[in-house]
Amino acid sequence: MAEYRIDELARLGESTVRNIRAYQDRGLLPPPRLEGRVGLYDDSHLARLRLIGKLLGRGYTFAIIRDLLTAWETGKDVGEVLGLEKVLTDPWSDEIPGTATYDELVGIFGTGLDEDEFDAMRDRTIALGLIEPEGDAYRVPSPRLLHVGAELVAAGIPLASVLDIAEQIRDDCDVIAGRFVNLVQEHVFDGLEEQTVPDGEKVTEVAAVVRRMRPLVKMVVEPFIARAMETRVQEALGEHLEMVRDHLGESPG
Repeated sequence: MAEYRIDELARLGESTVRNIRAYQDRGLLPPPRLEGRVGLYDDSHLARLRLIGKLLGRGYTFAIIRDLLTAWETGKDVGEVLGLEKVLTDPWSDEIPGTATYDELVGIFGTGLDEDEFDAMRDRTIALGLIEPEGDAYRVPSPRLLHVGAELVAAGIPLASVLDIAEQIRDDCDVIAGRFVNLVQEHVFDGLEEQTVPDGEKVTEVAAVVRRMRPLVKMVVEPFIARAMETRVQEALGEHLEMVRDHLGESPG
């Protein structure tokens, strides 16, 4: 097994000497083997140092990292815990973000607006998270949403009204997401609170539930939206269509 001085360990583990000493003080990294006054670290230290860096990069606290490392030492599969974390943090959409320039946005959404009015609408669009400044252009997290907005504006709906409905739908969707999460929280996640480091079987079960939720949410929401739109459109436009039909019937042939 190779051995390293602390500066070599820091370089190979993409860390710093200061961090290594801090990890040792917190009990995350075992002390080195002493040879005279020189501390020597081996590959097990390097593997643990890299794991600590990965966990910190994912936002874990030192306390949680200590629990995970303890689980690792006692033979539990830390990979299962990290697998659950990946399931929880992976994006729920396979949509690829796009980009748009200021001029492109003006061309799509700026009809009838002066520069100040458009800039105010742009700032509101940023606040809603529909676009994000990125250098001289804008990142578009969901090109589909931008396309929907463009179609509504092209149909004659004012941009301000489009942003109003976008904000309302976003808030409505947050309520729907909360209901699904609360359901799983109550019946699945609460069992994890009884264990500092859940056993592999429980972690696998929770990860599987989260994976199944992804298509289920769409399968539930889309039929309800379709049925609701059918009812609403008939209620809102049926009377108008009757009036148009009656008018056409009264017109001279």
